[in-house]
Amino acid sequence: MLKIVAQEGDDIPVMGTLAWIGQPGEAVGGAAAPAAEAAPVVPFAPAPVAPAKNAADTSIIVVGGGPGGYVAAIRAAQLGAKVTLVEKKHLGGTCLNIGCIPTKCLLHSAELIESIKNEGKEIGVEVEGLKVNFPQIIKHKNDISNKLTSGVAGLLKMNKVKKVDGEASFTAPGKLSVKKPDGSVEEMTADAIILATGSVNAQPPIPGLKENPNCIDSTGALSLETLPKSMVVIGGGVIGLELACAYAAFGTKITVVEAMASMLPMLDGDLTKIGVEHMKKMGMDFNLECPVQSVEPSPVGAKVVCKNKAGETVSFEAEKVLVAIGRRANTASLNLEAGGIDNDRGRIIVNDRMQTNVPSVYAIGDCVFGKAQLAHTASVMGEVAAENICGHDAIYDERTNPTCVYIEPEAASVGLTEEKCKAMGIEYKVGKFPMSANGKALILNGGEGLVKIIAGKEYGEILGMHIIGPRATDLIAEGALAIAEEMTLDEIIATIHSHPTVTETMREAALHAEKRAIHTKN
Repeated sequence: MLKIVAQEGDDIPVMGTLAWIGQPGEAVGGAAAPAAEAAPVVPFAPAPVAPAKNAADTSIIVVGGGPGGYVAAIRAAQLGAKVTLVEKKHLGGTCLNIGCIPTKCLLHSAELIESIKNEGKEIGVEVEGLKVNFPQIIKHKNDISNKLTSGVAGLLKMNKVKKVDGEASFTAPGKLSVKKPDGSVEEMTADAIILATGSVNAQPPIPGLKENPNCIDSTGALSLETLPKSMVVIGGGVIGLELACAYAAFGTKITVVEAMASMLPMLDGDLTKIGVEHMKKMGMDFNLECPVQSVEPSPVGAKVVCKNKAGETVSFEAEKVLVAIGRRANTASLNLEAGGIDNDRGRIIVNDRMQTNVPSVYAIGDCVFGKAQLAHTASVMGEVAAENICGHDAIYDERTNPTCVYIEPEAASVGLTEEKCKAMGIEYKVGKFPMSANGKALILNGGEGLVKIIAGKEYGEILGMHIIGPRATDLIAEGALAIAEEMTLDEIIATIHSHPTVTETMREAALHAEKRAIHTKN
């Protein structure tokens, strides 16, 4: 026995560590127990530093007013701290202004169009001369964003958070200089600083891309004045395919080019297959293992030159080219070196308490290294950082983080996939239930989709849950809760699920995993 980790009477999570067993002299931690996902190596692990003062006497500066920053500010204020939030542009960050919310507005309009076109006649809703009013779609998107950002401003005011307009950068460890819109500069310091500057669209070094005004990123795709007849989407990830689905529904001819052999790698393979089949039915073309070589001018708008799997040069022309190959940390203006903040190419390194190598400085959200770049994870990180600064002991745990993809039909995933279980050597069993066997799903979208549950082979503990179909992004919360509370298949089965709802599919999938399926074949 090298080291006993747990003591008598301790509660240990499933797959948690009781003790380290090995040969004399062997390093502790050489063979960690399987975890939901390998965490990035962090070169330090500072302990949480409780403030020298009471929370009521603690001052905090939050840099960035997105879903991570404003939540951190509100949580710190709730705990009694004196909070100042510095934001250089818009409250709500990328999510509310040029990301999650605007995209979902477009997708809602698209979903209605698709439903009327594909299901209307069958369900008795016949529409003649269906028209896409694109300027009104954009206006509706703007109205929703403005309403939500105004709400954030109200919440900050209600919680007595001071807001400062300006761009912050470090001048020394723990010291900030804030340049304001009028050109004035204010030097600021506090007991603690939370960095929440988010991310920006990444632009690949493709020859001819920058020079062509018809090449746009996701921000540009959310603010077009006229609907393009054709669009090439570079990148088969979440951002590219969500916008591709919206524009395809509006009537734009979509061509997707992706350098890798598959799309949406974060999803379970069964879900991706269903999603791609549906997108093809929408008229979208896919070109995998087809890296872009250059972008050239074209009378149409732009010409994307690629090399296909066979090594042949192929090209695709369209009015617009959407570049959606990911995002990078928005930290260039922070002057991290002056602040003494360790980072990996601009991505700030933190521990599981969101603390940087400088004990009084924390970082959250898209600007950190090795964490999920999602609005809801940023918000949770913000709460964790605020609580640690104010003397509590909070840990960020990504095991229960759901990934939601708003393609058509929408998909969601939490925990381990089959592919990850195999890679980690975990013995598991699978339960599946098709949406086509669920009454509510049949009503909503004709029954397209699937629920899949991954559970431990011996004890039936929930390891992962994966859904594609109507309400998938809402349903996934049950999977996240099941993983958080270490629930088993038996416990999901023992929970009565209401009828007729899509939630019944969750219980049915659990029944299938135990070879007890009622409404499908075992």
